[in-house]
Amino acid sequence: MRKKLVLATVSPRRIEMLKKLGVVFQAVKSGFEEPGIRKGQKAGDYVEMNAAGKVAAIVPEYEKALIVGADTVVVYRNRILGKPGGMAEAFDYLRLLNGRTHSVYTGMAVIDCENGRRLIAHEKTRVTFRTLSEKEMAGYLGRIDPMDKAGGYAIQDEGALIVRRVEGCYANVVGFPLARLENMLLEMGLSLFEFMKA
Repeated sequence: MRKKLVLATVSPRRIEMLKKLGVVFQAVKSGFEEPGIRKGQKAGDYVEMNAAGKVAAIVPEYEKALIVGADTVVVYRNRILGKPGGMAEAFDYLRLLNGRTHSVYTGMAVIDCENGRRLIAHEKTRVTFRTLSEKEMAGYLGRIDPMDKAGGYAIQDEGALIVRRVEGCYANVVGFPLARLENMLLEMGLSLFEFMKA
């Protein structure tokens, strides 16, 4: 019997990305509470810790499953930006990133419940915004829900109007670096292709 693939998140974007590939999986909300960022903590370490925490929180519920967790943050000049707490903070984030280059980090964790094998890694992508007017920023934030997005923005859809350049994995900026995930699964002797509908 094929292992069940479980996604330790109910992120609409991550779910949509796997569904578009025809991957058969179960999405489960993890009870893991992301801790605050410690002073001096590196972004890569932070997102890896959160991804691993999300996976560990649901491992006891499964005997034969492959569980995947992910966590994404935006980083500008060593300042880690998570999800904004309100619209005012979302505006602050956009003003901070406006016309500048920042990095997007996504931590990935995979555990095979059957044998306990675990892999943790992260992906980094550099993103440069166009220089936006206040009117453009207001128009953009009026079209999306920035509260559930690291850095208060999404690269897909309307994001094509605000981003000038991407260096690295585009899927990582959406929040799920699929090529990185595939490499991790290959290390375990598996592949996302095995979980796709025939």
